[in-house]
Amino acid sequence: MVGCRLAGVRDEGVKDDAAEVIGMTEVLLAVGTRKGLFIGRRRGGGTWEFDESPYFNAQAVYSVAIDTRTGIPRLLAGGDSAHWGPSVFHSDDLGRTWTEPARPAVKFPQDTGASLERVWQLHPAAAEPDVVYAGTEPAALYRSEDRGETFELVRPLWEHPTRSKWVPGGGGEGLHTVLTDARDPKAVTVAVSTAGVFRTLDGGASWAPSNSGVSAVFLPDPNPEFGQCVHKVTRDGATPDRLYLQNHWGVYRSDDAGAHWTDIGEGLPSTFGFAAAAHPRRGDTAYVFPINADADRVPADRRCRVYRTADAGKSWEPLSAGLPQEDHYGTVLRDAMCTDDADPAGVYFGNRNGEVFASADDGDSWQQLASHLPDVLCVRAALVG
Repeated sequence: MVGCRLAGVRDEGVKDDAAEVIGMTEVLLAVGTRKGLFIGRRRGGGTWEFDESPYFNAQAVYSVAIDTRTGIPRLLAGGDSAHWGPSVFHSDDLGRTWTEPARPAVKFPQDTGASLERVWQLHPAAAEPDVVYAGTEPAALYRSEDRGETFELVRPLWEHPTRSKWVPGGGGEGLHTVLTDARDPKAVTVAVSTAGVFRTLDGGASWAPSNSGVSAVFLPDPNPEFGQCVHKVTRDGATPDRLYLQNHWGVYRSDDAGAHWTDIGEGLPSTFGFAAAAHPRRGDTAYVFPINADADRVPADRRCRVYRTADAGKSWEPLSAGLPQEDHYGTVLRDAMCTDDADPAGVYFGNRNGEVFASADDGDSWQQLASHLPDVLCVRAALVG
């Protein structure tokens, strides 16, 4: 870790009353990068400490999940070795040791004629304690019923009649977002670059495009049934049928679980971006990180700012207290922003400069946790004890 600045960061943003609420609960932060996984830990309102060395050294870690649904938290990581290829690892001791299944956890059946490029998403299902979904490149959805040790291809989506017309985005044809519904295990929403949003209401037996109102400005028909370049979708913390969507140009909200979408980009310095995250409990509250343009992928106006809405997209406010104030060029990728389930909520993001920032007060103020890491590809955080 020569050249990397990590660890020993006092969280000045934590209010005294927040420390009492959190008590001695541990917050775990997992940062997947182009060259390994970095794990930070904070007890109560104290100091962030990062493990000495990255896990999966020299592997690109595109996906991480922290599964806290049962008594013993499980971490899942989608690593990609240039020599051995992609794999899914799991840890039951908060990341200190890792297990790789003897056989590939995610593998395309021979009859598909496809091979796995990478695992873009790992998502513990909201309503089924042992179920984990994986989203992959080529764009496919996999389902595990043993907490991520083995996965099966969800064939109806793989065999969807529109698939032959899906076109890879700039980063590849990836299924990068999976949302499940705590009220209904059969309802699953996914997003694919560049096929758009698809939904199932019958546990994956059938799938339908769900992009009404989302524009595809790069296509001759800007309002197709599918083919939108959706970058990220997240669910409102208090109203489950409310979703927020960051598109390749455009920020949208749905109030009917994705059936229809409304443009909420007014008030942002740019509607291009990759990341979107929702507050874990506070309704109508979401976060985005605007990027200048698809042809100029740096922070909007070259300023490091998270934008927050507290009224479901009617207005946006820039959050920059504690963030760099000089010209800034760190792009935040689609899975490199998240919230935890603390109270107040922690908000986190990492960028392609190898910097990681955190807020312990819903985004009101920030501190830098790391610098000079490899490109940050994904960030996940959760209370784990």
